[in-house]
Amino acid sequence: MIRLALREMGARKRRLIGSLTSVFLGVSFLAGTLVLADTLQSGINGFFTDAYAGTDVSVRSSTRVSTLPGRPRGMIDGSVVERVRRVPGVAAAEPMIQGNGQILRADGRPMDSDGPRNAGNWVADTELNPYRIVAGRAPRTVDEVVINKAAADDAALKVGDRTVVLTPSRVPVTIVGISRFGEEDALGGSTFAAFTLEGARRHIAQGQDRVTGVAVRAASGVDDDDLLTRVRSVLPAGTEALTGTALAEESMNEVNEQFIGVFRMAMLAFAGVALLVAAFSIHNTFSIQMAQRTRESALLRALGAGRGQVLALVAIEALAVGVAATVAGLAGGYGVAVLLKELFAAAGMGFPVEGVVFKVGTVLIAAPVGVIVTALAVVVPVLKASRVAPLAALRESAAERPNRRSSESRALIGVSLGLVGGGAVVWGGLAGAMPITAAGALTCTVVMVLLAPIAAGPVSSLLGRPATRLRGVGGGLARRNAMRNPRRTAGAATALMIGIGVVTLLTVFAGSMRASLEDEVAGSFRGELVVNSGNDLVGGLDPALAERVAALPQVASAAGLGRGDVVLDGKEQDVTVADPARLGRVLRLDVEEGRLGGFAISRDAADDHGWKVGTAVPVTFADGARTTQTVTAIYGSPGPAGDYLLPRSVWSAHERQALDMMTLVDLRDGASMATAKTAIGEVVRPYGAPEVQDRAEFVAAQTENMNAFLTVVYVMLALAILIALLGIANTLAQSIHERTRELGLLRAVGATRGQIRSMVRWESVIVALFGTAGGVALGLFLGWGLAGAALDSFAAPPVQLAVIALVGGLTGVLAAIRPARRAARLDALTAIAAP
Repeated sequence: MIRLALREMGARKRRLIGSLTSVFLGVSFLAGTLVLADTLQSGINGFFTDAYAGTDVSVRSSTRVSTLPGRPRGMIDGSVVERVRRVPGVAAAEPMIQGNGQILRADGRPMDSDGPRNAGNWVADTELNPYRIVAGRAPRTVDEVVINKAAADDAALKVGDRTVVLTPSRVPVTIVGISRFGEEDALGGSTFAAFTLEGARRHIAQGQDRVTGVAVRAASGVDDDDLLTRVRSVLPAGTEALTGTALAEESMNEVNEQFIGVFRMAMLAFAGVALLVAAFSIHNTFSIQMAQRTRESALLRALGAGRGQVLALVAIEALAVGVAATVAGLAGGYGVAVLLKELFAAAGMGFPVEGVVFKVGTVLIAAPVGVIVTALAVVVPVLKASRVAPLAALRESAAERPNRRSSESRALIGVSLGLVGGGAVVWGGLAGAMPITAAGALTCTVVMVLLAPIAAGPVSSLLGRPATRLRGVGGGLARRNAMRNPRRTAGAATALMIGIGVVTLLTVFAGSMRASLEDEVAGSFRGELVVNSGNDLVGGLDPALAERVAALPQVASAAGLGRGDVVLDGKEQDVTVADPARLGRVLRLDVEEGRLGGFAISRDAADDHGWKVGTAVPVTFADGARTTQTVTAIYGSPGPAGDYLLPRSVWSAHERQALDMMTLVDLRDGASMATAKTAIGEVVRPYGAPEVQDRAEFVAAQTENMNAFLTVVYVMLALAILIALLGIANTLAQSIHERTRELGLLRAVGATRGQIRSMVRWESVIVALFGTAGGVALGLFLGWGLAGAALDSFAAPPVQLAVIALVGGLTGVLAAIRPARRAARLDALTAIAAP
């Protein structure tokens, strides 16, 4: 039986290439995403391991206000350093001051950086300091710094150069040293400027005797756990100690959970789409093959083969396809990982790690998935082939007979599920219930697959009419070919439908996000200009900048807007920091109750918590301080202000490096926009020359990262469309093999090679348009539901959707190139004589 299976595969090797390629691409993408995620995780884990390699015990604040990576804890009293140094078994205890510090280039602009822009003190103990100087020396005075090599290379700075570090105040400095983080030029994508301890205390801790933490090295022969116990015994309230190993693991877990885990799931979702599309292509291919081999299977039964033997014959063939394509896919995964890494880098989202990491886990996940997906895709065709009665070999029969009862059942189930899924999407979209909408979206996708064979006939008839008018007989034959076997047409189109549907969904969701932001800015922002720094993780603005901008003659009012992390009523929460009175002049907050001046919240936040004006809310800050803030106002239009608005005077008392993300500017009546932008640009130039943007530019900047991510998404989803294209081409090729005699008769009665090519090409276009139309319709509907559940606006970008539809149609043209050429080359007499 195995020999027979191999002989069958050899006889049909051309028709198996499409299935092999589909599985290969799907598994390659799955393996590539796993490799890429493992590479990123391994690189980041290595950074944290190196950062704390020499630290045996670390002391820090015990107050935690955020679990997000990159959010530092508050500072602790500097007297803790001497307490720790006096502990028996401590060989060295170094104070650590860490904060934000943007290194400016020679032209006054900040560094390009994919990560945080850090500043701190240079640690003299070489074992506790993960950085090492490769040029120059350590800083000795408060205006000297050591910068990391990646930053120096990026800005063409060298030892002896003068520049500025924003902390966020301007600090003129002299570069006296260049450092590397271990063997790397930087810690990930970050920059680092190291002052003396006194310089860091003055510029980062704002003159206070406060430190971020204490790094401790154990004396020879002292166990880390023993030292940890000793250190803990001398610590004051509000501080805690943990081993360097535990600190590294904690940092790794935070990044893995908050970033890498999300990244892995998103990438696996795209891989899942590719595998799903591949499964439909394989299913359709084997369905056609099994239908074409009906007489062969029946003849085997007539000669004495049992149903199990027929089943084994086809199963061996499917298994061989799955295993061979999976093995090749695992090898291809390495190349896919490299390409994806380069793709992210080209889109401005490069990974701060070198090379790729291929773990055994990738093989243990991707290999079974590839084989299982293949097996599930062919199980129905295989079972159908094994049920062929022996007498079927004695009569001519259609390759695939319609089953009216099956179609009626399919329609009933599909319509019923469609009502449930569609209702869930509508309800979830209107009610803002994302879980319900997501469940409805999955159900609707299943419904499209179920109803596609039923819709294929009438839709192909409708889509084929232009072909009939444009190409005459050839177009008419293409239309009838697509109509006469709806299951085959639907099978070829479903894979494309899913790929196009996901692309449309993401396009609509991105357009809706942009529209929501535009509505937010238009609805709440009174002003015309925004000084935009990006975000507080990679930089920020000095809050004093808003006052300087407000003093310009062209400006009516200006308000800085910052972000912070606190614990509100026992729950970690991101808050907006601003001067409420000034903010009220540039934003339409639509205050419903109370008056701006103190802690204010949005109507949604008030309803969620049951708070009202006068409610006392416990607040814990990063420095460990616990206060009570009274709600003084409830506003109806959050916009850029968010749901929780904390007065700057309150925030600054607990945050030594307060930063603004942006400054909102309202111009005086009659002031020239161009003149105002120039004047504001001169004011902000010493602060790293942040962008001065009008409304449209601000919205575009806010969605820039999303656009870059969408570019990556489109390229990745192109793989799914490529697999769908192969599926359509494979279906056409096998259909032409099945219709060899028919094509020979057409040539015999006068059809030209061009007419044959046109017929096949238009049949492919009809199939592609069917899949494209279904995918666009599904994506639009689901995009509307998801936008309603998560956003305030819905927008379907017409240009992007038109491009998607055009790509779908071109897919049909491309898929038909080889089958059409093959069909046109058939010799008429030979084709007529074909069995």
